[in-house]
Amino acid sequence: MASHQPVNFWKYDYGSDMDRFDALLLDALQHENRQTAEALSQKVGLSPDACRKRLNRLRAAGYIEADVAILSPAKLGRGLMLVVEVSLQSERPADLDRFKARMLDAPEVMQCYYVTGNADFILILSARDMADYEAFTRRHFFSEANIARFRTSAVMDRVKVGFVMPVEA
Repeated sequence: MASHQPVNFWKYDYGSDMDRFDALLLDALQHENRQTAEALSQKVGLSPDACRKRLNRLRAAGYIEADVAILSPAKLGRGLMLVVEVSLQSERPADLDRFKARMLDAPEVMQCYYVTGNADFILILSARDMADYEAFTRRHFFSEANIARFRTSAVMDRVKVGFVMPVEA
């Protein structure tokens, strides 16, 4: 007679096999990540302890990449937001890696995406003013021989900001 082995949820690799409670927790958390386990338990119908355990498991499994705060650029004196398309001369792996590393090290760059289409990279960055942005372009674009061109769009209104996405079980 085979013995029943309980499932160790801490070691179980859920992959994309989230259940409804996991999806509800992630959805609630991505809208407001400072909620207590008690508040989450009211929203998802689990005990606070079960919420804590599930969140720990979801963090360990990589579903939650970071807990961040969205800061006000205007309050920090960085009210100029820019969307920049960057095209490189060469897309050799070493050249791509060098550009990625430079963007990772640039504090002005809030987001950097390696993309397909008309440009190689899309950057979202903040600046104090246009002179600050010009200094950024001189440091990171004009001084780099592998930059073929860049095209900048200034943000007129932050209509939607965040990383909220649909979560399905």
